[in-house]
Order: sequence, then structure tokens, then C-alpha cells
Amino acid sequence: MTDPIDPVELTQALVRRASVTPADDGAIPLLAERLEAAGFVVHRCDRNGIANLFAKAGTGGPVFGFNGHTDVVPPGEPADWTHPPFGAEIAEGRIWGRGAVDMKSGVAAFAAAAAAYRAEGGAGTVALLITGDEEGESVDGTPAILDWMRANGESLAHCLVGEPTCPERLGDMIKIGRRGSMTVKFTATGRQGHTAYPHRAANPLHPLMRLLDRLASRDLDRGTAHFDPSTLQITTVDVGNPASNVIPERARATVNIRFNDAHTSKSLALMLLQEAAAASAGTGVTIETEFRVSGESFITEPGRLSDIISDAAEAETGLRPALSTTGGTSDARYVKAMCPVAEFGLVGQTMHQVDESAPVEEIRALARIYRGVLDRYFAA
Repeated sequence: MTDPIDPVELTQALVRRASVTPADDGAIPLLAERLEAAGFVVHRCDRNGIANLFAKAGTGGPVFGFNGHTDVVPPGEPADWTHPPFGAEIAEGRIWGRGAVDMKSGVAAFAAAAAAYRAEGGAGTVALLITGDEEGESVDGTPAILDWMRANGESLAHCLVGEPTCPERLGDMIKIGRRGSMTVKFTATGRQGHTAYPHRAANPLHPLMRLLDRLASRDLDRGTAHFDPSTLQITTVDVGNPASNVIPERARATVNIRFNDAHTSKSLALMLLQEAAAASAGTGVTIETEFRVSGESFITEPGRLSDIISDAAEAETGLRPALSTTGGTSDARYVKAMCPVAEFGLVGQTMHQVDESAPVEEIRALARIYRGVLDRYFAA
């Protein structure tokens, strides 16, 4: 029997859609057409101009889900690429183009695996959650699909996110959790004045620098069972003062915190507010804070889901994946509110780079691994 979907051909077709976030350029409609032809019931879950797709095939429980995205980061200057960034050319055994790794190949691989599994009469129900808003604001993508699912009585028992997770070789790493991420903007406001008469001014830089030094010198924690120590990085300090003899009225700084499960964004926010108050006390300077939380930390404890993915990966590659929580954020941070979730995909070395590319045979191997996950999951 010929498989309903060829993962390599579908990867090429998706890469040729210039779906630079938040644009879709026909990527979601293309998937809807292919999945409908493979027997899936397809629903669009668009929100605020973002294209989203929910597709399901099978009857009865449990429902196993795959999640992924079709939007990509900008390619930069096309002339810098060896092959056109949206050409999806195959050369040297690789597909070249933006999204070839992150993560149109992952979407194509799990679509192919799910379609083949259903075509051969596999038991249970498989659902695909595919968004066009992961590389951007990420508020009208997977969250919109999950909202639609709840409103329409849909649910998942477990989910696999097809992000590229392997650092060196296909099969060497599964992500079973992610650190939280929050960005904090400090605005210190004092009183402008002449540097020769500091008693007539209130320099906002002095308490702001004390605050930043205290934060940069602080050990947030020493790591937890599944996470490395949390980190805080100062990313900007901005004054905009062209005069060396003027004490500025205002200064700004930004920090980014990647935090483990020893913290929540609320506990960190409270600590930062206390530190800001202590640094500015008695100075005549106020320090205001603005918080943006991209996601809380989470962990899916090692168990059935990670075992099934590990078994399928090892059967295909001969490698037993390490269980990791490293890296940035992903849409798994939203899915975890509905069900246990893990991530597994290609080697991510070229994602977001000029000349992003993925080996053709590894895309096919990834589809076989995802098929192995389905076989093991519904046989258990």
C-alpha cells in the first residue's frame, strides 16, 4: 500500500509557502487539503488573522495528539543563501529552505505517520494541532486551538510536539519539560540636574545599577531534579543622555529570566519588586517594573509517554534519547495544561540560520519514529 502522504514531498510543498510569521501563504490550507484527502475531519480554528488547524481521525479513546507549527522566522537576505530560502531544493541529500528543520519537516512527518496509521486501520483516535503562530506572539495559535477544542468537547490524553530537539544526532534527545521565561523592564525615574550639583538632583542610574548588580550576582537556585539552575541575564541598559555633565532624569534596563520549577513567575516578580524597592529606598528615585511572561516552567515526569517515544526512537536509530529540559520555550507550554506532553524531532543545528536544511532520509526516519509511537501507544 502506498502511504497517503509522503513526508519529504510534503516538507518541500510546505517550505515553498513563504509563511513568515504571522503570514500563512497557503500552508495551513495545503495541510487541510492533504489531511482531508487522507480521511481526517478538519476544522479551522483561526483567530485574529492567524491560520490554525485541528484535524482528527479515528473513533474512541484515548486521543493521541501531535502539535506543530507552519510559521517560520524571516530568512534574512536571500542572496546569502546557497539555495533559495523558499525553493525547497534537494541537494546533497538535504532539503534546503526556511522551515526545513523548524519545523515544516516535523509537521510533514507526523501528518504522514498519522495518515499511514489510520489508512492501515490503526485503533484509537489521532488528532493534529497545527498553528501558524509559534514563532511570533504565540497568543492566537496553539492557545486558540486549545480554546476551540474545549468549546467543542475535544480533548487529548497525551501529546507529542514535533519541534527539533536533537542536538547532534537524530534520536539523541527528548524534551520532557521547559524552563519558564519572563522579561522584566525597569524604569528608574529621578530628577535631572547638573553633575557639579548632585544634591539638587536624584540620579536614577545609581539605584538602577545597584539593582542590576544585586540581580546579576544572585544565585536564583542550584537546579532541581530535572532542570539546570535558573538564569538571569541583563539585556539592555538605556539612558539616552548625550551630555556628560547632566544627571539624567530617567534610565531603563531589561532583564530576561529563564527559570526552573523551583519558581513561578509570581514568586520571581515578588522578589524583583522587593529588590527594586530596596535599591531605591531613600534615594528620591522610583523604579517601576513591567513584566511579560512567555511561559511557566513545567515538567512531564518520566513515564509512559517518554518511554514510548524513547522505544520508537531507539528502534529506528539505535540511540536511547536523553530526557532533557534545556532550550527555550515552545508551544508545549500551552499543551501541558490539557495533557502530558513531550517533544521530539530532528537535529536542530541549522534552525533559524542561513542555509537551514534537513537530511531527506532523516525526515523519512522521523516519520517512521512517529508511526512507531502510534503503534506502541495504542497497543499498550
